[in-house]
Amino acid sequence: MTGADPGLFTPDSVTWQMHGDPMMWIAGIRALYLQALHPRAVRGVMQNSDFRRDAWGRLMRTANFVGTTTYGTTEAAERAGARVRKIHRMLTATDPDTGERYGVDEPDLLRWVHCAEIDSYLHVLRGSGFRLTDAEADRYIGEHRQSARLVGLDPDTVPADRAELAAYFEKVRPDLAAGPEAREVDDFLLHPPTHPLLVPVREVLWRRVAQLAYASLPPYAHELYGRPAPAPATAARQLRLTGLLLRRVPARLRWQLPPKHILRAMERLGPDARPAPYKLGR
Repeated sequence: MTGADPGLFTPDSVTWQMHGDPMMWIAGIRALYLQALHPRAVRGVMQNSDFRRDAWGRLMRTANFVGTTTYGTTEAAERAGARVRKIHRMLTATDPDTGERYGVDEPDLLRWVHCAEIDSYLHVLRGSGFRLTDAEADRYIGEHRQSARLVGLDPDTVPADRAELAAYFEKVRPDLAAGPEAREVDDFLLHPPTHPLLVPVREVLWRRVAQLAYASLPPYAHELYGRPAPAPATAARQLRLTGLLLRRVPARLRWQLPPKHILRAMERLGPDARPAPYKLGR
């Protein structure tokens, strides 16, 4: 639709095509596992929310933020960012060992959360068969300096390509540990509270999703959690098979789930705005 606002990323971005993929949900769970390994960052979450009772709400709020900033109007994305920054400014956490009180909006903590998310989205989608060249992967990381800005980071302090992202993780690794909060996240993701009648479904379906997300973590994360993981080749096969199965569900059917960000973007911009991996090769 001529004159309609394409939003911050636009249909020409790598982000626009990637974020419509169903493997984003597994990537989001991997991001939670990875984020929980930064003690200061995960402490900010656990001390300011009842994670076990509201973990689904937190996951959905994150998904809604990603959907809004990717497919919403520029105004909607900026409003979403302003809300996140306002909430973060009001929250603090306390280090139980030193008594230090600190803000959850410290740049180092925001940068860790951001990088863990972007790395997870990229790793899971590429590993599951979503075709991206190295140049497109670099473009994706660079595009997300926009999302870093929205949560309150200086975009120039955020990795802009794969080399910078790898260097960032190498630098931050000494700060990572599987503390009590990380153990709680791990326990929740393996055994989320479920109605007794749904326990068999949790064991058959959800456990496999959580295990796949865990298997896709880097080896150092498995070492920190202290839980075994499948061999890398096995994890890679599982990712590709899951991607193949989920992508057989018609996109229009998947996109009907609330809040329908993609369908609303297509109504605003026209059918040519439909996200599709093949558009990346143009």
